[in-house]
Amino acid sequence: MKNFQGKTLSWRAGDGVIELVLDRAPCNEIGSETLVELEKFTAALESLKKDARALVISSERKEGFSAGADLRELYERSRDLPPAEKNAGVRDFLLRIHRVMNALDAAPLVTIAAVHGVAFGGGFELALACDLIVADKMARFCFPELRLGLIPGFGGIPRLKRDVGNAVVRDLLLTGRSINAEKARAAGLVSQVTAEGDAARVARSTAEQAAKFDRTAAIAAKRFIKPIPEEDLRREIDIFCELFAQPAVEAGLRKFAESTDPLPYLP
Repeated sequence: MKNFQGKTLSWRAGDGVIELVLDRAPCNEIGSETLVELEKFTAALESLKKDARALVISSERKEGFSAGADLRELYERSRDLPPAEKNAGVRDFLLRIHRVMNALDAAPLVTIAAVHGVAFGGGFELALACDLIVADKMARFCFPELRLGLIPGFGGIPRLKRDVGNAVVRDLLLTGRSINAEKARAAGLVSQVTAEGDAARVARSTAEQAAKFDRTAAIAAKRFIKPIPEEDLRREIDIFCELFAQPAVEAGLRKFAESTDPLPYLP
């Protein structure tokens, strides 16, 4: 399936490049519907990769790349369940999203996240699964999960540890502060910073350049420089599920879900 238009995302393939575009209001929160369509995309990659050398992931939403997990849905789906059933549901969702992230991480393509606006929580984690991040100068990156008594659950900590030094990991994780594109580039997270609104264009140009090179060599290089931290990823799921059972998390999710602010994740 070279082209697809879903409710939360779309993709198209041509000239050696696949473009996956997120488009779910208000800011591409990743819930069950988005997960289903991401699973559909990773399944389609098996055929798409035959004629492609690169993948660009971008957002159609003016608010940003992605605000992360759909916390309102998470709260609504779990609030009335007994603890064991609640834990099983969360673990199943995390296992599914990890399969998607791992498929993107290991894809035999050069993968590029074109980021503008917010890349928070799970949105940041989606960008980290890509080989390169191209960000416009107004982009911001953040792990706000500790505000809810949680840790990132979509594979963010192991991938961040793989890419940057521990001081950066600790600062982002333990303070919940956001960093801008220039600071992210200085830390080694972002490969290029563009003018405002130009990230997608530059990412496409970078993808076209990457698509010129020998596929076998590119795949070998990627496997060598970007191993998937599988053991740490499994441990992250366990820790997230342990924390999710705590009363403080339910209280934090309730406060978030009942907020009347359309963008309560903004600091």
